[in-house]
Amino acid sequence: MAWIPIALFTFKILVFGTGMYFAIKWHYDKGRKRKQALQEQQKAAQVQTGGA
Repeated sequence: MAWIPIALFTFKILVFGTGMYFAIKWHYDKGRKRKQALQEQQKAAQVQTGGA
């Protein structure tokens, strides 16, 4: 019965580790997408103003 806490702790670490990985990935991808959209807006603004 001493293996139950070890197994549950290992499972807990895997679950939280996976959740943290996907949370960090989601925030990173969101920031990259926002940065790309901003660059596209700036390019469109330069085209409309004559490329100054």
